[in-house]
Order: sequence, then C-alpha cells, then structure tokens
Amino acid sequence: MIWSPAAGSIALLTTGGWGSAMLVGLARSLTIALGAFGLGLVIGIAGALGKLSGGAVMRQALDLYTTIVRSVPELVLILIVYFAGADLINGILTALGQAKIDFNGAIAGIVVLGVVQGAYSTEVIRGAILSVPRGQIEAAQAYGMSSWLTLRRITLPAMLPFALPGLSNLWLIAMKDTALLAVLGFGELTQVTRQAAGTTKAYFTFFFAAGCMYLLATMISNLLSRRLEARASRGMAHV
Repeated sequence: MIWSPAAGSIALLTTGGWGSAMLVGLARSLTIALGAFGLGLVIGIAGALGKLSGGAVMRQALDLYTTIVRSVPELVLILIVYFAGADLINGILTALGQAKIDFNGAIAGIVVLGVVQGAYSTEVIRGAILSVPRGQIEAAQAYGMSSWLTLRRITLPAMLPFALPGLSNLWLIAMKDTALLAVLGFGELTQVTRQAAGTTKAYFTFFFAAGCMYLLATMISNLLSRRLEARASRGMAHV
C-alpha cells in the first residue's frame, strides 16, 4: 500500500474521533455566530433609531458605546464583558442574597459577541436608514401612517438593500470572532483544533483543515448574501 501525505492527513482526521470533534466545533461556532449576529442586529436597529430620533443623552450614550467597542480590540472586549459582566451579575445576586450562577459557555459567547456586533450594526443600519429617500417617509406621513407603521412598512424595507452589504460583512466577522472564544476555554472549532493538534502534533494538518472549514462556510455565506442582496434590490435603479 502506497502512503501519501493526503492519505496520512485523512487518517489523522479520522483517527481518535478528531474529525467528528471538529465538525461539532464548527457547528458550535456557527451557532454562536448566528446568535451573536441576531443579537447584534437587534441592538443595531435599536441603536440606530436611538441615534437618529433619541434625545441628547441617549445619542451621547450610544456614541460612547459605539466608539468604545470600535476602538478596543475584540479580544479585550470579550475578556472584559465576560469576566467583568459575570462578576457584576454575581455581585448583584450576592447583594440580593441569591446564590451565584455559572454561565453557559454558548450563551456567554453569544452575549459577548452580540455586544460587539451591536456597535458595528448600529452604524451600518444608521447609514442605511439615512440612505432612504426622504420623500418616501414624507409620503407615508402624508397618508397618516404612524411612526411605528412608517418604520415597519417603509423605512426598514427600503433601507434593507443599503444595509445588506455591510451586514454580510458583519456576519463573516462574527464567524471569525468565534475563534477568540478559545481563550475562554469554550469548545468551538479553533479550541478543538488546538486540542487535536496538540495531542497528535500534526499542527499543519488540523489547522489547515480548520481553515478549509472556515473558508467553506464563508463561501456558502457569500453565495447566500448575494442572493439576498439581489432579491432585496429588485425594482431599484442600478448605475
């Protein structure tokens, strides 16, 4: 039987269950990225509306939030939000006479990355809303639509084509940022890959396989995002 580097790499991935463990790690990474992206989108919509129509105090608070998050590296923010947030919540529970709680790794990852995503989503959505022609909103108001109805039927659908390119980039960033959760010991793809490579000493094989998994997920995401952008921009004039 002739041995080849490719056959040896496949054997390493299939021996000891590391290939299955990496697939589980990839599924965890995508789950956290999806949850963080969804949470960031909710924060982004609320933040954008607050910046555009909120009071002075709210706008200043949101400006501070987006400035801090966009200035401090994601890894530092993850450590601050995870450890400081856990200490703050447990401190409040202790003051109220309640027992401390242990945070679930997946939920903590979603919350931490969601807070980071929210700052970027706020600016993306704010810019997209400002790109909506003012005449459309004025026409809705002229027909007697309330602010909420105008937002739901006019502003959000109209700003979607302008927001999708930026939001697609944020989704890709969310997928990559899940790798930073390895410092918290959570078993996502990068953490599992480190364990597999450290155990087998086949660093190139496992990290190359992990890179291919991230690349495949990115390619599928790009395909879906292009289709969403094409669907959202139907009927719009293109230059």
